Amino acid sequence: MIKKILLIFILTLTTIFIGNEIDKKISAQTVEEVAQGPKILVLNYHQVANSFNPLAILPNDFSEQMSYLINNGYIPITPEELDAGLAGELELPPKPVLITFDDGYADNYNNAYPILRSLGIRATIFVIPAFVGKKNYLTWEQISEMSQNGISIESHTMNHYKLEELPDDEIRSELLNSKFALEEHLGTAVNYLAYPTGTYNLHIAGIAAEVGYKGAYTIKYGGVDLGSNMYALERIPIFQTENTMKDFYERIQYRQSFEEFGWRKM
Repeated sequence: MIKKILLIFILTLTTIFIGNEIDKKISAQTVEEVAQGPKILVLNYHQVANSFNPLAILPNDFSEQMSYLINNGYIPITPEELDAGLAGELELPPKPVLITFDDGYADNYNNAYPILRSLGIRATIFVIPAFVGKKNYLTWEQISEMSQNGISIESHTMNHYKLEELPDDEIRSELLNSKFALEEHLGTAVNYLAYPTGTYNLHIAGIAAEVGYKGAYTIKYGGVDLGSNMYALERIPIFQTENTMKDFYERIQYRQSFEEFGWRKM
């Protein structure tokens, strides 16, 4: 009996050891895949206007930032291309960048859009349908024009409520109504979401997946890679500061250094 107990104990320890070794190998392989996989810079803007609002980048600064990206080899991509690149269905360029705007302010059309078009830069605007046509926000005509000229239009929920404060049925309503409204007006599929105020949890992310979104963006600082959660994608918020351009360069360089030294997401 004692021998049998000892044998079971030894076999159990052996199984645990082997299991741990397999986990280590899988973990090491995963880390290697992430390290060798695509690294995608996703910038997060709100307004481009002559305003003292920290969320409003001055048009001249925005133009300089976009020119910097193009002159330094960054290639603008779309959310669909980011998705396909992470899935291994598309070979992304060496320095992909996704330019995103939250909320759908009118200055995105008046100030940012001409700069983007002049440089041949594609971008994405996460729109709040309930705000369309209101003062300081985009109109459906402007959204439609941009949608046909290199600007992806995606969802920022219907009313921009903080999702964590809503019951599940209202979360679904916010996500679905926004998706349906945008698709009805534009005649194109809307597959991606930016969480209002960037806040989310795994439960909300699960609902986003359940109602048909392919991915969702946060304001969690970092670059997107194979270690990213498709429903909690990282971005780098760009603000107006006392030295906006210096801070812009540093934020991009910090992201590059983070990956260069192999630091992992937690």
